[in-house]
Amino acid sequence: MGRLSGFKYRDVARRLRGFGFAFDRHGPGSHEVWRHARTGRKVTIPHHARDLAEGTLRAILREAGISVEDFLET
Repeated sequence: MGRLSGFKYRDVARRLRGFGFAFDRHGPGSHEVWRHARTGRKVTIPHHARDLAEGTLRAILREAGISVEDFLET
């Protein structure tokens, strides 16, 4: 188990809000598009009941421009 495993949608959404992202719109299927107010960067997040896969979370952070260390500190 990696250090980015075990995060649920609610945890990721709360931390992204702390970085300035906000819900923008619903995406395809059970996904949501979040946008950063200042930079306009957008991130697609799956809204599932189960934990996000570590690779998926890494891709979200890469899209958002957030380092793993910064994400884990918040």
